[in-house]
Amino acid sequence: MSLVVWFVAAVGAIGFALAVVWQPNPFISALALLGNLASLATMYLLLEADFVAAAQVIVYAGAVMVMFLFVIAYVGPRGELGSRRRPAWQIAAAVIAAAAIFTQVALAVGGAGLDEPAAVEAGFGSPAAVGQLLVTDYLIAFEVVSLLLMVAAIAGVLLGAGPRPRRVDDRKVDAEDARRAASRAVLEGVARDGGS
Repeated sequence: MSLVVWFVAAVGAIGFALAVVWQPNPFISALALLGNLASLATMYLLLEADFVAAAQVIVYAGAVMVMFLFVIAYVGPRGELGSRRRPAWQIAAAVIAAAAIFTQVALAVGGAGLDEPAAVEAGFGSPAAVGQLLVTDYLIAFEVVSLLLMVAAIAGVLLGAGPRPRRVDDRKVDAEDARRAASRAVLEGVARDGGS
């Protein structure tokens, strides 16, 4: 039964990850990321890494997702911006990166034996084991990730500080220009009458 749940969670994680990338609406993309994080937490539970699964749900699916949604709401809907054609070099770079990632995953899965589970240490995934690794072997990586998250949060605030993009409607622009011109004419007439 656990093998079935594992493959369902794995397919869900892949499906939600693809939805994150392909979804043009940022709110739906963020919700798909939430589904991906929940699928990964399920896989961690099946690996008996209870602490990592709980941290996945509390930290990423909880706090980080709330931050993402705040940034998306603060920056505003980018779907209103005009569509532009992507340069060919970006498409080529994306295809090369996707092929490299697919090759790496295929080699990792092909090299792993799926017939019998790997041996796991008794303290694997416990708070003590994770804390020990974070302050010894992965201290520099942990601090670099902390700095990257801080820079990403600052960048989100700075990007959202500008004016929100809006769809330009020629009729509204013409009406606003006519209203401003009329206001200017009235003010100039009042200034002339007051000065004479």
